Amino acid sequence: MLPSPLSALSETDLVAECRRGNPRAQKVLYDRLAPGMLAVCLRYLRHQEEAEEALVLGFVKVFRALEQYRHEGSFRGWVRRIMINEALGQLRRRQPMHIDIDECQDSVATISALAESNLDTADLLRLIQELPAGYRTVFNLYAVEGYNHPEIAALLGISEGTSKSQLSKARALLQRQVAALHHSSFQPQSYAA
Repeated sequence: MLPSPLSALSETDLVAECRRGNPRAQKVLYDRLAPGMLAVCLRYLRHQEEAEEALVLGFVKVFRALEQYRHEGSFRGWVRRIMINEALGQLRRRQPMHIDIDECQDSVATISALAESNLDTADLLRLIQELPAGYRTVFNLYAVEGYNHPEIAALLGISEGTSKSQLSKARALLQRQVAALHHSSFQPQSYAA
C-alpha cells in the first residue's frame, strides 16, 4: 500500500487540512500525535482504558478547537495542554482531587535515595504511576510538565501550599520507593547448606 500524500505533509499543512474538515488529514494527525499524547494521559490516569478515553475526548476537543490555535508556540504543546486538561477533568470526575489530597498522610518520612541508581525509566514511570492520585498529579504537573505552584493550584482548585505539600510528599514517597527497590535488588543471596 502506498503512503498517503497527506502523511508527507508538514504539521502546519496537516493542521490546515484538518481545519478544512478533511477526515483523512484528521486521521493522519491523530496517528502522528496519539502515541505521545496517550503517554501524557497515562501519567495522570492509572488505567489504560481511562487514558484512552481521555485521549479520544481530548482529540475531539482538539479538532473542534483547531480554529482557536494561533500558531503561538508549538502545536504539539497546544495539543498536550488539551490532553492534560482532559486527563485532569477525567481524574476529577472519577476521583475528586480534594478528597485524595485532604486524606493523604501528613508524615511521609524522607529517606534519601542513592544518587547513582540502576533504576530505569520504566521502573520510575511505574513508581510514579503507583503514587496516590493527588501526589501523582501534582508531581507530574510540576516535575514533568513544568507548571509552577500557582498554576497547579489554579488548575486543581487547591492552595499553593497544598500543591507544595503534595509535591514534597510525592518526592519523599518516590525516594522511599527507589531506596526500597535498590535495597531489594542488592540483597545477599542465601545458599542452602
